[in-house]
Amino acid sequence: MKTLIDRPDRLAEICAAADAEQGIAALEQTLQQLVPEAGLSCVLTRGNWHRPGGVVDAELNPLSSNIRRWAEQESAGDVDALIAGYADAGYLATQLSGKTHYFTVACGDAPADFIQLEIEELQEVIDRPLVAPDWYPDSLEDFLDPLDCPRLDPVPVGQPCYRFRRVTPIARLLDEAGSGQRAFSALRRFLHDWGQSSAAEGEHFCRHWILALREYMDRDGEVRLTATPVTTFGGSLPDLPPGDALTGAELAKAIHGYDRVVGYPFAWYFHMLSRKAENYQLAKAVLRDLMGAYAYLPARDLKVLREWEARSYAV
Repeated sequence: MKTLIDRPDRLAEICAAADAEQGIAALEQTLQQLVPEAGLSCVLTRGNWHRPGGVVDAELNPLSSNIRRWAEQESAGDVDALIAGYADAGYLATQLSGKTHYFTVACGDAPADFIQLEIEELQEVIDRPLVAPDWYPDSLEDFLDPLDCPRLDPVPVGQPCYRFRRVTPIARLLDEAGSGQRAFSALRRFLHDWGQSSAAEGEHFCRHWILALREYMDRDGEVRLTATPVTTFGGSLPDLPPGDALTGAELAKAIHGYDRVVGYPFAWYFHMLSRKAENYQLAKAVLRDLMGAYAYLPARDLKVLREWEARSYAV
């Protein structure tokens, strides 16, 4: 495991040398050679994001890989001069169209005992004319990330590539965050509930969930981190059973059917917690059933559910 955690430079080298056109399975095989006994695997890919790219000429020859650095050097702070100087150049601005591949590997039995590796797959594509007729940005920031500039078809520029993003030992992340950070309190309870429930009897938590990590700056200018559980379930996630419409045997059949589709027991509970917009009628309906004549949850799941009833939360 230390090869993953302590050698980010090696991970960056592997990503830079890999051919993205061969697909993520080829990269996975290469990465597995670092920890052949551990079971590293790609569990989720999230796409449809982009960031600013560079500048190319009309023949798609690269002029700069970083449009911000190029614009700052060429404008000397005067965006009007920049527009006037390149109005007839025919240059194009690009963007990096990306997706993030999440790899996980368990390193212990507890739900938080896993390492998460994030690798970006980037494709530079044409975004817009660098300077468009009758378009006048108000500032350099408006020039770099315009809202109303005409867009072009996203023609690829060069080959796609991989880029190492980060590797995170999740247990260490939680330890370093300390118990005082409210942003992690719900996550800790989510992981605890997993370990106490029947979900823990199957595959490790990291086969069914990853953590979406996001950095932000607080009011004091300190960089903070959030971690949000995201399911690795492929395809369209089924709707949760309607707790306000089902009871008894029908409700039992519905939640167990949901679990079978998602792939592990008590899945409905964890997916309920991960949907903050959902109400909790489902959990309340199950609790009403179990207080009556029905008994269709294992004792350990019922205990988790009752603890949630006493102090509800979501992630």
